Amino acid sequence: MLTFATHAEHRAHLKGRLAAAFRLFGRNGYDEGAAGHITVRDPEYTDCFWVNPFGLPFSMVTVSDLVLVNHEGKIVMGGKPGGGQRINRAAFEIHSKIHAARPDVTAACHAHTPYGRAFSVFGRPLPITTQDGCAFHRGLKVYASFKGVVLSDTEALRIADALGDDGKAVIMQNHGLLTVGTTLEAAVFWFVTLEGLCKMQLMVDAVEAAKGGAEGWKAKEIEEAEREFTWRQVGSEYSGWFQGNAYLMEIEDQINGAHLK
Repeated sequence: MLTFATHAEHRAHLKGRLAAAFRLFGRNGYDEGAAGHITVRDPEYTDCFWVNPFGLPFSMVTVSDLVLVNHEGKIVMGGKPGGGQRINRAAFEIHSKIHAARPDVTAACHAHTPYGRAFSVFGRPLPITTQDGCAFHRGLKVYASFKGVVLSDTEALRIADALGDDGKAVIMQNHGLLTVGTTLEAAVFWFVTLEGLCKMQLMVDAVEAAKGGAEGWKAKEIEEAEREFTWRQVGSEYSGWFQGNAYLMEIEDQINGAHLK
């Protein structure tokens, strides 16, 4: 992981990576209209976080578009005049409560993705049936409630409470996925991976239903000891950073600096 001589240097790096993360989400088809947000805590003003302006497609986000918001919802700096300094109220409510409750969290990701939303309607935990799924042996939570668009402290606090002190992701019933990380790269990797796992689980559920319980067509969950062993290899924050870094390196190469404007 990188180290920085000044807060300004660190901030510039984080903003560049955050803009790249939005481009990655856009490429993956994670945006749904104006919904979705990724935040990263400022390295100097730690009670503030950088977020995308409301209404700008993920695939168009640049460093100069990003807005710094404090935990009271006030824009501290950033954004472009003429509409570029608007923030999604739901983004503020959810992320401000998570950043306040979890000083260890640098970044948080939420988007209305197709498979995360589809799986969320069941309000159930994700079965651990693959090696990749073992990354969520610990830290995957379920918020088994839905009270509408998150426009109040009360609902946002419930989501933060569901995530808890040790959560890395929460499946929000009838809503979708949210992930956090001690680094932006880890939060991004957990989100991409969890979306893929939800897709896979829906496919598994469909096959099981189609086979009607026929012998040999029942998914086998990984045993506790093997989950724990594998989690230690693939579920650490360093593992999340390392693999998320690869995703961001790839998108940065593909867009050739367009996000740095």
